[in-house]
Amino acid sequence: MTDVVVISKTIVQPESYQDGSDQVKIHLTPWDLVFLQSDYTQRGLIFPQPDPETNIISQLKSSLSLALNIFYPYAGRLVKVENEEDETALFYIDCDGSGVKFIHASAVTVSVSDVLEPAVGIVATFLSGFLPVNGVKIFEGISEPLLAIQVTELKDGVFIGYGSNHMVGDESLIYNSSLWSFFKTWSEICRTGSGQKKFPPLHLRGWFLDGIDYPIRIPISETVELPTRVVSSSLLGLQDRVFQFTSRQVSELKAKANSEVDTDDQNISSLQAILAHIWRSIIRNSDLNPEEVIHCKLLVDMRRRLNPPLEKECFGNVVKAATTTTTVRNMLNNGLGWTALHINKTVRSQTNEEFRVFAEKWVKEPKVLYIG
Repeated sequence: MTDVVVISKTIVQPESYQDGSDQVKIHLTPWDLVFLQSDYTQRGLIFPQPDPETNIISQLKSSLSLALNIFYPYAGRLVKVENEEDETALFYIDCDGSGVKFIHASAVTVSVSDVLEPAVGIVATFLSGFLPVNGVKIFEGISEPLLAIQVTELKDGVFIGYGSNHMVGDESLIYNSSLWSFFKTWSEICRTGSGQKKFPPLHLRGWFLDGIDYPIRIPISETVELPTRVVSSSLLGLQDRVFQFTSRQVSELKAKANSEVDTDDQNISSLQAILAHIWRSIIRNSDLNPEEVIHCKLLVDMRRRLNPPLEKECFGNVVKAATTTTTVRNMLNNGLGWTALHINKTVRSQTNEEFRVFAEKWVKEPKVLYIG
Protein backbone atom coordinates (compact mmCIF):
# COMPACT_ATOMS: atom_id res chain seq x y z
CA MET A 1 0.00 0.00 0.00
CA THR A 2 1.26 3.48 -0.89
CA ASP A 3 1.85 5.78 2.06
CA VAL A 4 0.63 9.36 1.72
CA VAL A 5 2.40 11.43 4.35
CA VAL A 6 0.70 14.66 5.41
CA ILE A 7 3.41 17.27 6.01
CA SER A 8 1.22 20.22 7.00
CA LYS A 9 -2.35 21.51 7.16
CA THR A 10 -3.04 25.24 7.05
CA ILE A 11 -5.83 27.70 6.31
CA VAL A 12 -5.15 30.18 3.50
CA GLN A 13 -7.15 33.40 3.68
CA PRO A 14 -7.65 36.16 1.10
CA GLU A 15 -4.55 38.37 1.13
CA SER A 16 -6.39 41.66 1.63
CA TYR A 17 -9.37 40.56 3.71
CA GLN A 18 -10.27 42.89 6.57
CA ASP A 19 -12.52 41.53 9.28
CA GLY A 20 -16.07 42.86 8.98
CA SER A 21 -15.51 45.05 5.93
CA ASP A 22 -17.71 44.74 2.85
CA GLN A 23 -18.94 41.33 3.95
CA VAL A 24 -21.20 39.70 1.35
CA LYS A 25 -24.10 37.33 2.03
CA ILE A 26 -25.07 35.04 -0.85
CA HIS A 27 -28.61 33.70 -0.76
CA LEU A 28 -29.12 30.23 -2.22
CA THR A 29 -31.47 29.13 -4.99
CA PRO A 30 -33.40 25.86 -5.44
CA TRP A 31 -30.68 24.56 -7.77
CA ASP A 32 -28.13 25.22 -5.02
CA LEU A 33 -30.13 23.68 -2.19
CA VAL A 34 -31.11 20.56 -4.12
CA PHE A 35 -27.47 19.37 -3.74
CA LEU A 36 -27.39 19.68 0.08
CA GLN A 37 -26.92 15.95 0.69
CA SER A 38 -24.41 15.42 -2.11
CA ASP A 39 -20.68 14.96 -1.56
CA TYR A 40 -18.16 17.70 -2.21
CA THR A 41 -16.94 17.36 -5.78
CA GLN A 42 -13.33 16.13 -5.90
CA ARG A 43 -10.96 16.19 -8.85
CA GLY A 44 -7.25 16.42 -9.44
CA LEU A 45 -4.71 18.01 -11.75
CA ILE A 46 -1.26 16.53 -12.31
CA PHE A 47 1.90 18.42 -13.23
CA PRO A 48 5.56 17.60 -13.96
CA GLN A 49 8.11 18.04 -11.21
CA PRO A 50 8.86 21.76 -10.66
CA ASP A 51 12.30 23.33 -10.66
CA PRO A 52 14.09 22.21 -7.45
CA GLU A 53 15.05 25.85 -6.83
CA THR A 54 11.35 26.80 -6.64
CA ASN A 55 9.59 26.67 -3.29
CA ILE A 56 6.42 25.43 -4.93
CA ILE A 57 4.37 25.16 -1.72
CA SER A 58 5.10 28.74 -0.67
CA GLN A 59 4.39 29.96 -4.20
CA LEU A 60 1.09 28.10 -4.38
CA LYS A 61 -0.05 29.43 -1.01
CA SER A 62 0.83 33.06 -1.71
CA SER A 63 -0.80 33.00 -5.16
CA LEU A 64 -3.85 31.22 -3.73
CA SER A 65 -4.23 34.00 -1.17
CA LEU A 66 -4.19 36.57 -3.97
CA ALA A 67 -6.66 34.57 -6.08
CA LEU A 68 -9.05 34.47 -3.11
CA ASN A 69 -9.12 38.27 -3.14
CA ILE A 70 -11.03 37.91 -6.41
CA PHE A 71 -12.91 34.64 -5.80
CA TYR A 72 -13.76 35.48 -2.20
CA PRO A 73 -16.89 33.29 -1.87
CA TYR A 74 -14.62 30.20 -1.72
CA ALA A 75 -13.07 31.63 1.46
CA GLY A 76 -16.46 31.93 3.15
CA ARG A 77 -18.58 29.50 5.13
CA LEU A 78 -22.04 28.02 4.80
CA VAL A 79 -24.45 29.28 7.48
CA LYS A 80 -27.51 27.34 8.65
CA VAL A 81 -30.30 29.02 10.62
CA GLU A 82 -32.98 26.76 12.10
CA ASN A 83 -36.51 27.84 12.97
CA GLU A 84 -37.84 25.44 15.61
CA GLU A 85 -41.39 26.81 15.38
CA ASP A 86 -42.04 25.47 11.89
CA GLU A 87 -39.12 22.97 11.82
CA THR A 88 -37.47 24.59 8.82
CA ALA A 89 -33.98 25.80 8.10
CA LEU A 90 -32.41 28.33 5.77
CA PHE A 91 -28.88 28.49 4.39
CA TYR A 92 -26.68 31.22 2.98
CA ILE A 93 -22.99 31.71 2.23
CA ASP A 94 -21.22 34.18 4.47
CA CYS A 95 -18.21 35.59 2.61
CA ASP A 96 -16.35 36.19 5.87
CA GLY A 97 -12.80 35.46 4.69
CA SER A 98 -12.40 32.38 6.91
CA GLY A 99 -10.22 30.81 4.23
CA VAL A 100 -9.67 27.52 2.40
CA LYS A 101 -7.97 24.38 3.64
CA PHE A 102 -4.48 23.77 2.23
CA ILE A 103 -2.79 20.39 2.76
CA HIS A 104 0.82 19.65 1.83
CA ALA A 105 1.50 15.93 1.45
CA SER A 106 4.09 13.57 0.00
CA ALA A 107 3.93 10.21 -1.79
CA VAL A 108 7.50 9.73 -2.98
CA THR A 109 7.00 6.15 -4.18
CA VAL A 110 4.30 7.16 -6.68
CA SER A 111 5.17 8.32 -10.19
CA VAL A 112 3.07 10.29 -12.66
CA SER A 113 2.66 7.17 -14.80
CA ASP A 114 1.21 5.29 -11.80
CA VAL A 115 -1.62 7.83 -11.78
CA LEU A 116 -2.13 8.33 -15.51
CA GLU A 117 -1.47 4.75 -16.66
CA PRO A 118 -2.59 2.43 -13.83
CA ALA A 119 -2.12 -1.30 -14.18
CA VAL A 120 -4.73 -2.79 -16.56
CA GLY A 121 -6.63 0.49 -16.38
CA ILE A 122 -7.86 -0.01 -12.80
CA VAL A 123 -7.80 3.14 -10.68
CA ALA A 124 -5.21 2.78 -7.91
CA THR A 125 -6.58 2.68 -4.36
CA PHE A 126 -4.00 5.25 -3.25
CA LEU A 127 -5.65 7.95 -5.37
CA SER A 128 -8.25 8.76 -2.71
CA GLY A 129 -5.37 9.74 -0.40
CA PHE A 130 -4.52 12.56 -2.83
CA LEU A 131 -7.95 14.16 -2.35
CA PRO A 132 -8.71 16.42 0.63
CA VAL A 133 -12.38 15.95 1.61
CA ASN A 134 -13.37 12.32 1.15
CA GLY A 135 -16.93 11.66 2.29
CA VAL A 136 -17.72 15.28 3.21
CA LYS A 137 -21.29 16.35 2.42
CA ILE A 138 -22.23 19.78 1.08
CA PHE A 139 -24.31 20.66 4.16
CA GLU A 140 -21.14 20.16 6.24
CA GLY A 141 -19.91 23.46 4.79
CA ILE A 142 -21.24 25.00 8.01
CA SER A 143 -18.10 23.67 9.72
CA GLU A 144 -15.82 22.73 6.81
CA PRO A 145 -14.08 25.12 4.38
CA LEU A 146 -16.00 25.51 1.12
CA LEU A 147 -12.83 24.72 -0.82
CA ALA A 148 -9.96 22.42 0.11
CA ILE A 149 -6.67 21.98 -1.75
CA GLN A 150 -4.16 19.15 -1.33
CA VAL A 151 -0.74 19.35 -2.98
CA THR A 152 0.93 15.93 -3.01
CA GLU A 153 4.54 15.76 -4.16
CA LEU A 154 5.22 12.61 -6.19
CA LYS A 155 8.44 10.94 -7.26
CA ASP A 156 8.50 12.86 -10.55
CA GLY A 157 5.59 15.29 -10.39
CA VAL A 158 2.94 17.07 -8.34
CA PHE A 159 -0.72 16.14 -7.88
CA ILE A 160 -3.05 19.01 -6.92
CA GLY A 161 -6.31 17.60 -5.64
CA TYR A 162 -9.27 19.71 -4.62
CA GLY A 163 -12.71 19.37 -3.12
CA SER A 164 -15.33 22.08 -3.56
CA ASN A 165 -18.79 22.79 -2.22
CA HIS A 166 -21.20 22.90 -5.15
CA MET A 167 -23.28 25.64 -3.52
CA VAL A 168 -20.51 28.19 -4.07
CA GLY A 169 -20.11 27.62 -7.78
CA ASP A 170 -20.50 24.99 -10.47
CA GLU A 171 -17.36 22.98 -11.00
CA SER A 172 -17.33 21.06 -14.27
CA LEU A 173 -14.02 21.36 -16.10
CA ILE A 174 -15.82 20.88 -19.41
CA TYR A 175 -17.31 24.35 -19.70
CA ASN A 176 -16.24 27.74 -18.39
CA SER A 177 -17.52 27.02 -14.88
CA SER A 178 -16.97 29.10 -11.76
CA LEU A 179 -14.39 26.74 -10.28
CA TRP A 180 -12.48 26.38 -13.54
CA SER A 181 -12.34 30.17 -13.86
CA PHE A 182 -10.90 30.30 -10.34
CA PHE A 183 -8.22 27.73 -11.20
CA LYS A 184 -7.22 29.57 -14.37
CA THR A 185 -6.87 32.81 -12.41
CA TRP A 186 -4.90 31.12 -9.62
CA SER A 187 -2.63 29.50 -12.22
CA GLU A 188 -1.95 32.81 -13.95
CA ILE A 189 -1.14 34.57 -10.68
CA CYS A 190 1.16 31.70 -9.70
CA ARG A 191 3.03 31.94 -13.00
CA THR A 192 3.30 35.70 -13.33
CA GLY A 193 3.08 37.11 -9.81
CA SER A 194 0.59 39.57 -8.35
CA GLY A 195 1.65 42.76 -10.08
CA GLN A 196 1.66 41.58 -13.70
CA LYS A 197 -2.03 41.85 -14.49
CA LYS A 198 -5.14 43.57 -13.17
CA PHE A 199 -7.96 41.03 -12.98
CA PRO A 200 -11.60 42.09 -13.38
CA PRO A 201 -13.81 42.00 -10.28
CA LEU A 202 -15.90 38.91 -9.66
CA HIS A 203 -19.28 39.03 -11.39
CA LEU A 204 -21.64 37.40 -8.88
CA ARG A 205 -24.71 35.59 -10.11
CA GLY A 206 -26.97 38.35 -8.76
CA TRP A 207 -30.04 36.59 -10.11
CA PHE A 208 -33.03 35.12 -8.31
CA LEU A 209 -36.25 33.87 -9.80
CA ASP A 210 -39.04 36.45 -9.71
CA GLY A 211 -41.89 35.48 -7.43
CA ILE A 212 -39.79 33.33 -5.09
CA ASP A 213 -38.95 34.88 -1.75
CA TYR A 214 -35.54 34.29 -0.24
CA PRO A 215 -34.00 33.07 1.90
CA ILE A 216 -35.74 29.79 1.05
CA ARG A 217 -36.81 27.72 4.04
CA ILE A 218 -36.76 23.94 3.76
CA PRO A 219 -37.75 21.17 6.22
CA ILE A 220 -35.01 20.42 8.74
CA SER A 221 -35.48 16.73 7.91
CA GLU A 222 -34.00 17.45 4.46
CA THR A 223 -30.91 19.08 5.97
CA VAL A 224 -29.59 16.44 8.36
CA GLU A 225 -27.33 13.53 7.57
CA LEU A 226 -29.12 10.26 6.92
CA PRO A 227 -27.67 6.75 7.28
CA THR A 228 -25.67 6.02 4.16
CA ARG A 229 -27.50 4.07 1.49
CA VAL A 230 -24.52 3.68 -0.80
CA VAL A 231 -23.18 0.15 -1.24
CA SER A 232 -19.42 -0.08 -1.64
CA SER A 233 -18.41 -0.84 -5.22
CA SER A 234 -15.99 -3.47 -3.91
CA LEU A 235 -18.91 -5.37 -2.32
CA LEU A 236 -20.61 -5.41 -5.70
CA GLY A 237 -17.47 -6.72 -7.39
CA LEU A 238 -17.07 -3.45 -9.29
CA GLN A 239 -13.85 -1.57 -9.99
CA ASP A 240 -13.13 1.99 -11.04
CA ARG A 241 -11.33 2.17 -14.37
CA VAL A 242 -9.55 4.84 -16.38
CA PHE A 243 -10.44 5.42 -20.03
CA GLN A 244 -8.31 7.69 -22.16
CA PHE A 245 -9.31 9.25 -25.47
CA THR A 246 -6.74 10.83 -27.76
CA SER A 247 -7.65 13.99 -29.65
CA ARG A 248 -7.76 11.91 -32.84
CA GLN A 249 -10.19 9.42 -31.30
CA VAL A 250 -12.41 12.25 -30.08
CA SER A 251 -12.45 13.81 -33.55
CA GLU A 252 -13.28 10.44 -35.14
CA LEU A 253 -16.16 9.80 -32.73
CA LYS A 254 -17.59 13.26 -33.35
CA ALA A 255 -17.30 12.84 -37.13
CA LYS A 256 -18.91 9.38 -37.02
CA ALA A 257 -21.82 10.58 -34.86
CA ASN A 258 -22.57 13.54 -37.14
CA SER A 259 -22.28 11.39 -40.28
CA GLU A 260 -25.07 9.13 -38.99
CA VAL A 261 -27.70 11.87 -38.57
CA ASP A 262 -29.55 14.18 -40.95
CA THR A 263 -27.74 17.27 -42.20
CA ASP A 264 -29.96 19.58 -40.14
CA ASP A 265 -28.93 17.72 -36.96
CA GLN A 266 -25.17 17.71 -37.58
CA ASN A 267 -24.26 19.81 -34.55
CA ILE A 268 -23.33 16.99 -32.17
CA SER A 269 -20.42 18.09 -29.97
CA SER A 270 -17.30 16.13 -29.06
CA LEU A 271 -18.56 15.66 -25.51
CA GLN A 272 -21.94 14.38 -26.68
CA ALA A 273 -20.26 11.89 -29.01
CA ILE A 274 -18.00 10.59 -26.22
CA LEU A 275 -20.89 10.31 -23.75
CA ALA A 276 -22.93 8.40 -26.33
CA HIS A 277 -20.01 6.04 -27.02
CA ILE A 278 -19.47 5.31 -23.31
CA TRP A 279 -23.19 4.94 -22.58
CA ARG A 280 -23.64 2.51 -25.48
CA SER A 281 -20.62 0.47 -24.34
CA ILE A 282 -21.98 0.20 -20.79
CA ILE A 283 -25.44 -0.89 -21.94
CA ARG A 284 -24.11 -3.30 -24.57
CA ASN A 285 -22.13 -5.14 -21.88
CA SER A 286 -24.72 -5.05 -19.09
CA ASP A 287 -26.97 -7.93 -20.22
CA LEU A 288 -30.14 -5.92 -19.59
CA ASN A 289 -33.66 -6.76 -20.69
CA PRO A 290 -34.28 -5.14 -24.11
CA GLU A 291 -37.35 -3.35 -22.73
CA GLU A 292 -35.44 -1.87 -19.77
CA VAL A 293 -35.71 1.92 -19.55
CA ILE A 294 -32.25 3.51 -19.28
CA HIS A 295 -31.12 7.04 -18.43
CA CYS A 296 -28.12 9.27 -18.99
CA LYS A 297 -27.92 12.27 -16.63
CA LEU A 298 -25.74 15.33 -17.11
CA LEU A 299 -25.53 18.92 -15.93
CA VAL A 300 -26.26 21.74 -18.38
CA ASP A 301 -24.91 25.29 -18.03
CA MET A 302 -27.95 27.57 -18.02
CA ARG A 303 -26.29 31.01 -18.02
CA ARG A 304 -27.08 31.90 -21.61
CA ARG A 305 -30.36 29.97 -21.67
CA LEU A 306 -32.10 32.15 -19.09
CA ASN A 307 -34.31 35.08 -20.01
CA PRO A 308 -32.71 37.55 -19.70
CA PRO A 309 -29.44 35.64 -20.13
CA LEU A 310 -26.59 35.91 -17.64
CA GLU A 311 -23.02 36.74 -18.58
CA LYS A 312 -20.89 33.70 -19.45
CA GLU A 313 -18.44 34.75 -16.72
CA CYS A 314 -21.17 34.97 -14.08
CA PHE A 315 -19.93 33.35 -10.85
CA GLY A 316 -22.14 30.90 -9.00
CA ASN A 317 -24.00 27.65 -9.49
CA VAL A 318 -26.19 27.99 -12.60
CA VAL A 319 -26.56 24.43 -13.84
CA LYS A 320 -29.57 22.16 -14.30
CA ALA A 321 -29.73 18.38 -14.29
CA ALA A 322 -30.98 16.98 -17.60
CA THR A 323 -31.90 13.36 -18.35
CA THR A 324 -31.87 11.49 -21.65
CA THR A 325 -34.18 8.46 -21.56
CA THR A 326 -34.62 5.53 -23.94
CA THR A 327 -34.81 1.72 -23.87
CA VAL A 328 -32.07 -0.86 -24.31
CA ARG A 329 -33.68 -2.09 -27.51
CA ASN A 330 -33.92 1.36 -29.10
CA MET A 331 -30.32 2.17 -28.29
CA LEU A 332 -28.80 -1.08 -29.50
CA ASN A 333 -30.95 -1.17 -32.66
CA ASN A 334 -29.52 2.20 -33.64
CA GLY A 335 -26.03 3.60 -33.97
CA LEU A 336 -23.72 6.06 -32.23
CA GLY A 337 -25.26 9.04 -34.04
CA TRP A 338 -28.78 8.17 -32.86
CA THR A 339 -27.70 8.05 -29.20
CA ALA A 340 -25.57 11.19 -29.47
CA LEU A 341 -28.45 13.06 -31.13
CA HIS A 342 -30.77 12.11 -28.26
CA ILE A 343 -28.26 13.56 -25.79
CA ASN A 344 -27.91 16.64 -28.00
CA LYS A 345 -31.69 17.17 -28.09
CA THR A 346 -31.90 16.81 -24.30
CA VAL A 347 -29.31 19.55 -23.86
CA ARG A 348 -31.01 21.82 -26.39
CA SER A 349 -34.40 21.34 -24.70
CA GLN A 350 -33.23 22.93 -21.44
CA THR A 351 -34.91 26.33 -21.40
CA ASN A 352 -35.65 29.25 -19.14
CA GLU A 353 -39.22 27.99 -18.75
CA GLU A 354 -38.08 24.53 -17.57
CA PHE A 355 -35.70 26.16 -15.12
CA ARG A 356 -38.53 28.32 -13.77
CA VAL A 357 -41.00 25.44 -13.45
CA PHE A 358 -38.45 23.33 -11.57
CA ALA A 359 -37.70 26.18 -9.12
CA GLU A 360 -41.38 26.96 -8.46
CA LYS A 361 -42.23 23.30 -7.81
CA TRP A 362 -39.16 22.73 -5.65
CA VAL A 363 -39.89 25.66 -3.33
CA LYS A 364 -43.37 24.26 -2.67
CA GLU A 365 -42.06 20.76 -1.96
CA PRO A 366 -38.28 20.76 -1.35
CA LYS A 367 -36.50 17.46 -1.94
CA VAL A 368 -32.73 17.16 -1.98
CA LEU A 369 -30.74 14.74 -4.12
CA TYR A 370 -28.67 12.01 -2.52
CA ILE A 371 -25.55 11.71 -4.63
CA GLY A 372 -22.35 10.13 -3.33
